[in-house]
Amino acid sequence: MTEPLPPTNYEIAQVCLLAGKIMLENGGETYRVEDTMTHVAEGFGVPNSHSFVTPTGIIFSIDGPEQTTRLIRISARSTDLHKVTVVNAISRRISKGDLSPQEAYRLLSEIDAANTSFPTWVKILAAAVASGCFLIMFKGMWHDFLPAFLTGGAGLAFLGYFNRLVRIKFFAEFLASLFIGVLAFLFVHIGFGHDLDTIIIGSVMPLVPGLLITNAVRDLMAGHFVSGVSKGAEAFLTAFAIGAGIAFVLSFYNGEGMV
Repeated sequence: MTEPLPPTNYEIAQVCLLAGKIMLENGGETYRVEDTMTHVAEGFGVPNSHSFVTPTGIIFSIDGPEQTTRLIRISARSTDLHKVTVVNAISRRISKGDLSPQEAYRLLSEIDAANTSFPTWVKILAAAVASGCFLIMFKGMWHDFLPAFLTGGAGLAFLGYFNRLVRIKFFAEFLASLFIGVLAFLFVHIGFGHDLDTIIIGSVMPLVPGLLITNAVRDLMAGHFVSGVSKGAEAFLTAFAIGAGIAFVLSFYNGEGMV
């Protein structure tokens, strides 16, 4: 009986790149992506591997007689920490020698193709509940809970719509925050809401890039300055888009109504 051939550097690089791609596209930190790729390569018997990860691309190289260098482009990023966790679990199985490159690549391909995110209505409901709770946390009154609930849920729903319509992330966030400001003002104007400031603050919180800010700080602390600065700039632009949309509405508000 013939023994299976040892994996080639190309096969190992394919597995490492796919694992890194899944993690980076779903909210993994840069240093964690590089660490996972290194452990996967070591699990397949390749101690001399190098990776360079940025928010928009991954370069992976294996030294040796069959030197292999691969590049993959990252064009879309979202948040799905379940996929990050599953990839970490597969990495640990590879380190223990439980998976071959072919099996690992098949499992990773299934994870990459799977849609594990929550349904849209669940996300909207969660954003609505979070908006109302943030309003209370920021010392708002309970009679403004329902206006913040409705405004926050509608804001996230319109963000998804504007993302499909415009395809420009920051412009979509500006329009969503603009819609939140207008809706909050209308609620206050008709007497359904009372404190415009706390309603707006609570409603925009689901749009705030908290994970992006956290990852930027953690990457900077880990010495990944390119990724840390770029993620920080992305978080700043998102915060600017949200603030600009709300500021545009408030510029027409004099405390009682539109001027």
